Amino acid sequence: TEAIGLYNLGQSCCLNSLLQVFLMNIRFTRILRRITVPSSPVQRRSNVPYQMLLLLEKMQCGKCKAVGPTDLACCLSEHRVKLFVQHDAAQLFLTLWNLLKKQMKKPELVEELSDLYTICIQECVACQKCSFERKSNSTMLTLPLPVLDANSHRLKTLEDCLQYFFHPEELTGQNMCFCQQCGRKTAFLQSMKLVHLPQTLALHLKRFCFERSSHTHKLSHYLPFPQELDLREVLTESQCQADDSEKATWQYELFAVVAHSGSTSCGHYCAYIRSLTDCKWYCFNDSEVCQVSWDDVKCTYGHSSLYWGETAYLLFYMKKHPQ
Repeated sequence: TEAIGLYNLGQSCCLNSLLQVFLMNIRFTRILRRITVPSSPVQRRSNVPYQMLLLLEKMQCGKCKAVGPTDLACCLSEHRVKLFVQHDAAQLFLTLWNLLKKQMKKPELVEELSDLYTICIQECVACQKCSFERKSNSTMLTLPLPVLDANSHRLKTLEDCLQYFFHPEELTGQNMCFCQQCGRKTAFLQSMKLVHLPQTLALHLKRFCFERSSHTHKLSHYLPFPQELDLREVLTESQCQADDSEKATWQYELFAVVAHSGSTSCGHYCAYIRSLTDCKWYCFNDSEVCQVSWDDVKCTYGHSSLYWGETAYLLFYMKKHPQ
């Protein structure tokens, strides 16, 4: 009864795919079921967590193969999420998460939601002429991974993308920074280190490439990603700012893939999700839901000659051994 589709309301495939990823995550629905129900009908209509909970309960009735997310879509439109337009899945995921976090009134639920999805990164800039350096911590909902390097060469695997993202960058020439200690602009080294990873790790493959002409095109080349991902084996010691107990939890299993087919101007999203109850893979394509194999999921690795083909855009990994 859990594999229920969502009817397309008109270009709502992106929203449908993300809703399935949220609602198939048992850890998320445990939080959702404990929200405070708004007191008035007006508040309930505009409350995203409550409308998402109603949709979940509607889906779990098990009386039909698909349900319509109309009430939730109308609720989102009150928060300036446009209907009947094409969305970018990474941007919409961030919008949904921010609305959920903002409207969950219980502080403990907000904290649990953050623990479930939030990545903590340490950013560091260091002067190459003296000992001056500045460090700051920041949080991210997804790791935006380039699929090309600085020379526009294709990165070959997901692990390559992760290593490249955390690789230090030299700021020279026009990119030099003012050093307070030297009293002038100098070359700096900019680096990021991983501090903390959440229960559900979201990776954004930056396949939509912006050119100088302001034209956007899609990078559809082959880029494999593993079913199991151990960040301790991917990143070096210098790319991590975490103790051994934190790094011991950095072993992940693939939970979901949000895939995009078509072009940047005319595309379609669907979601491949591994059920946490029966451990089987399902394809959620709006109202159509079917069981698939790992080979079917691997078809989203991409292919250079299939410009309109299906390629993974968002990857969701779940901790194998959560604390």
